[in-house]
Order: sequence, then C-alpha cells, then structure tokens
Amino acid sequence: MALIVQKFGGTSVGSVERIEQVAAKVKKFRDNGDDIVVVVSAMSGETNRLIELAKQISEQPVARELDVMVSTGEQVTIALLAMALIKIGVPAVSYTGGQVRILTDSAHTKARILQIDAQHIHKELKAGRVVVVAGFQGVDDCGNITTLGRGGSDTTGVALAAALKADECQIYTDVDGVYTTDPRVVAKAQRLDKITFEEMLEMASLGSKVLQIRAVEFAGKYSVPLRVLHSFQEGPGTLITLDEEESMEQPIISGIAFNRDEAKLTIRGVPDTPGVAFKILGPISAANVEVDMIVQNVAHDNTTDFTFTVHRNDYHNALHVLESIARDMGAREVIGDVDIAKVSIVGVGMRSHAGVASRMFEALAKENINIQMISTSEIKVSVVIEEKYLELAVRALHTAFELDAPAGKGE
Repeated sequence: MALIVQKFGGTSVGSVERIEQVAAKVKKFRDNGDDIVVVVSAMSGETNRLIELAKQISEQPVARELDVMVSTGEQVTIALLAMALIKIGVPAVSYTGGQVRILTDSAHTKARILQIDAQHIHKELKAGRVVVVAGFQGVDDCGNITTLGRGGSDTTGVALAAALKADECQIYTDVDGVYTTDPRVVAKAQRLDKITFEEMLEMASLGSKVLQIRAVEFAGKYSVPLRVLHSFQEGPGTLITLDEEESMEQPIISGIAFNRDEAKLTIRGVPDTPGVAFKILGPISAANVEVDMIVQNVAHDNTTDFTFTVHRNDYHNALHVLESIARDMGAREVIGDVDIAKVSIVGVGMRSHAGVASRMFEALAKENINIQMISTSEIKVSVVIEEKYLELAVRALHTAFELDAPAGKGE
C-alpha cells in the first residue's frame, strides 16, 4: 500500500463532469489499497474571474482582501470533489489550506510555505478517507488567508507530499508527460520515461511550461518522486527523480527548451572601469527587472559594450532605465531588439561528453542561423537567435541530437 498525493489543475476540474471523472480516477487508486490525498486548483477561469471582480471595485485591490477572495475558488472545487467521491462510495473529506494548517509567511498573493501540520491528514487517512486539499493557499501566523502565487497548487501538492513522506506526488495536467521538446513544434518529439530534477528545473526555467519551477525546486530539495500524467488518458507519464542512471543508452541531451518572451538590450561605448557591470545592472535590478543572459565585450579604446536579455514584458521599462544610465555614463548609444528567442539544450549527459556545444553550433550553422549570444552551465547550452528561426532551430537540434521518435512512434 502506498501513500500518493495527486494534484489536479484547473482544466482537470473545469466542470462538474470533469470533477466526476477525477473522482472515478481517484477511486481506482483507492480500490488498489492506496492512501490518497488530492490537491486541486480552482475550476479553470475562476481565479481570473474573481480577480476581475476585485478590479471592478479597485484597480489595485488590497492584497490581504484579494487573497481572501481568490482563495474561494479552490474551496468550491474541494467541496465538489469530496461530494463526487462520496457519491460513488468513497469516504472523503475536504480541507482548506488553513484547516490543514499550511503555514506561510505574510507575503500576500505570493506567500512561501514555512511549515505543514500533517496530523489532521494522517488522522483522516487512518479513518479510511480520501483527503481533498485546496491548493494555492495557506495561512500566516495571525490566521490571515494567504495565496502562493503562480504555480501555487503544484507547490502545495509537492509540499504536502514532502510533509507526509508520500511515496509519490502525481501532477495531472493536459499533457501525458514531459517531452523532448514541444510536440506542437516538433512532431517527432518523444515522451521521456524519466528525467532528473536538475534537468527538469533547467527545462522549466528555460521555457518548458509543463511544471512550475517552485514545485520542481521543492521536490528536489525534499527528494519527492514527482510524476507528470495526463488527467484523462491512461499512461505511465514521466517520472522526475534524483537518479542519474548510467547506461550506454543514456542520451547526451534529454530535451530542448525555448522561450519566445525574450528581449535584448545593448549599451555601447561605456568606459571599461571596475564596477561598470554594477553601474548598469544595479538600476535595472532596482527597477524590479530580472536579467537573464549577459555578454560583455571590451574594445581597444578602453570602452566596453554590455548586452543583456530581459523578459519581453520588461523591455520598455528596462530600455527607459538604460537610456538614463547611458546619459550618466557618457555611453555611445543604447539599442534594443524584441525579435529574438532563446533556444536551449539540456542534459546531465553533457557532464561526460565533450563537444556538445560545437555540435549544437554546427547544427544551427547548417541552417544558416546566426547566434547572437551564448550562455552555458554544466548541463545546458542556451543561445539567442532571431525569433523567425526559432522553430527551424528547434527541429534541427532535435534531429542533430538524435531525439526524433522512430517512424510510427511519437506522431
């Protein structure tokens, strides 16, 4: 008998019919003798609807009151799922984050989990019930309702699995696992049976939308086996684990991630003096703009060109700040580009294989794709290219690193 935490997102519980399908799926596991804790999101679209309501009252609602309001979305879902389970003969009980006592800090709308009191859940499981818990929410020391921000329900699921020492945390979504790349871009993309936390963390941070970064970080920190599964299709999904299996079959690259939401900024002709990077990036950071890739080139005239990328939504804000910096530093010019994209290859196999980056560059060169920036780590190589070549680049790399599914598979 295993203890399994299952998390279902908004589309999985988007209607009463779907909630009943989830209940039937949970019943199958329960009938196998497993103890089940289910974490659910609000029904798809419900959180956005509640936020819109709040904005009809105030353009900038008080964060505490917004949390009180949006947390009701999950409260509806947990009650409906518990009812659906009871209806088909499965004893069940629903709990809000506060009732479980998911203790968080007081950072409303983006709270962090500090501690979970699992005794209520253990008691209910011992009594033979399925426990249905509201994702995305908790309470602070003063009993105020808090919400966990983007990816909050995934994080709740993983945190509960860690606190309960569950055998597995299953994340149910609208895909049947983690793929070598987006199947909408590469028809021959393959579902991975297994991927390491490290690789998944890189994939998530580089643009793969299957799992939220916070949830993967949490799972890796507490060694929670994580499995991605399709909500309404049977299949083994993808297991995310600590194990790095050494085998002759081990691919060098596990996947290719990409991100279209990039913009590039360059400040040219800056005096090449100590502290120049801080003088540029300090004000950018103070403007709450996150910087991704950075390249600095020193010229013969003791000046330097400094290039960095930001999220496209932050481009105009960052450009405005950089133009002010350029005036203060006497820089030659500031230029920007929003028509770029980032493509990355990821794999723990890079650690034991030389020439991975050159193989990547060769594949792009064969397609006449120019590389504008390069960034590397132990298990990834990222490049910035023109956005119009993004899909061509991903397909070329997928083939070059032998990730294409054999004929008849993965299409």
